[in-house]
Amino acid sequence: MAGDGEAAERARRAAEYDYESDPRWADYWSNVLVPRHMAARPDVVAHFKRKFYQRYIDPNFVVDGMTSAGPSQSARTTPAGSSSASTRASSGSSTRPTTNNQLRFDRQSVHFAAHAWVLAVAVLGILPIIPSNLSAKAYRLSLFGTMCTSFYSLYSLYGKPRAWTLVVVQTWLQAIIAGKDFIRFMFCFMFLMAQVHFKVALIPVLCWSLDHVSRFLRRNFTGSILYRRYLEQPCLWVETNTSTLSLLSSYAEVSLGFLLTISIFSWQRNIMQILMYWNLLKLMYRAPVTSSYHQNVWSNIGRVANPFIHNYLPFLTGPLSSIQTWWLR
Repeated sequence: MAGDGEAAERARRAAEYDYESDPRWADYWSNVLVPRHMAARPDVVAHFKRKFYQRYIDPNFVVDGMTSAGPSQSARTTPAGSSSASTRASSGSSTRPTTNNQLRFDRQSVHFAAHAWVLAVAVLGILPIIPSNLSAKAYRLSLFGTMCTSFYSLYSLYGKPRAWTLVVVQTWLQAIIAGKDFIRFMFCFMFLMAQVHFKVALIPVLCWSLDHVSRFLRRNFTGSILYRRYLEQPCLWVETNTSTLSLLSSYAEVSLGFLLTISIFSWQRNIMQILMYWNLLKLMYRAPVTSSYHQNVWSNIGRVANPFIHNYLPFLTGPLSSIQTWWLR
């Protein structure tokens, strides 16, 4: 009885937890792959909230499997004449092996294949031992592939505006502009059009693709011998270090802003791209899916840079204060 009481208390705390104020929940929910019609169901959202609570808050909290009442209800409404046929069909299907782990060419499988291709090409583009001409092609292909997958995700989730009027288009843009797919699309578009190739730009691409591929493999290939032998431990490491990968990606994104600023002094400078990218960094600083990581990066930069500027470069205090006002506006 004591164990039942403790389990009930854990369930109560999980139900009362304030998920919306935890920035990790927004990042976790944005990375969950569920069909659109299921993502709107309260029982599905509650199930993944309990899984989030188990992963980040209370590892000892037990999460039951998600059940659906649809098939049982439809079985109760079938006529009596067809009950025996449905019973035979269900008994026959129970003897067949389940096919949940088999690869199906649905939207998620196509998305996974594209991310796996981007991951392989990005590795070729970032390795220093690859010839420069092949590395440059792999660099552009990986950015283009990520841009295509992000556009595909945006279209799958939000579709197109219901009408091409200013109010409807503005509402549609406000819905997608703070999402991770829009940010990734703009990131890849900017560096795909740039004249200068920064291999640091492939670090976020690698992190995004690696996270997506590992989550898909853990969800769909757990019964595969090849997966259990060679891929289970790497995928488990990626899943347990998602925050580390997101933080690494944020450091790379901020570093690219400074590299673009330094490129002003080169003949390949592009003032428009620099301004656009710093506005994208400002969006990353505010967007719920990236704000916690970018704010962490900028706070670490401030702890190192502010004492140095105060002691040795005090004339920069005024301009930096104006820039900070624009940044936080």
